[in-house]
Amino acid sequence: QVQLVESGGGLVQPGGSLRLSCAASGSIFSIYAMGWYRQAPGKQRELVAGITGGGSTKYADSVKGRFAISRDNAKNTVYLQMNSLKPEDTAVYYCNARYMYSEYWGQGTQVTVSS
Repeated sequence: QVQLVESGGGLVQPGGSLRLSCAASGSIFSIYAMGWYRQAPGKQRELVAGITGGGSTKYADSVKGRFAISRDNAKNTVYLQMNSLKPEDTAVYYCNARYMYSEYWGQGTQVTVSS
């Protein structure tokens, strides 16, 4: 079992930055592929960024060059640095952990980009 707790969301103006954190507990963190997903009202949940246990990353086209995912295995934490935020980035952001056939989700953190 893995427990995931996100933090760092909030209200930010367009062009601003936020850093989301996801703290994991309950298992060997380094073996899990970690991801950040988001879901805006009326839309499906979508992958924003992912990082493997070895540190390989991938991004949605809409956030490439603006967002950066990273992990600190010593702290059991994955981060999402979000720069140049746009109103269309407004959503609930969820942390995800996957290994083999196991998958876990955090409770989500709201990010609102508005002037």
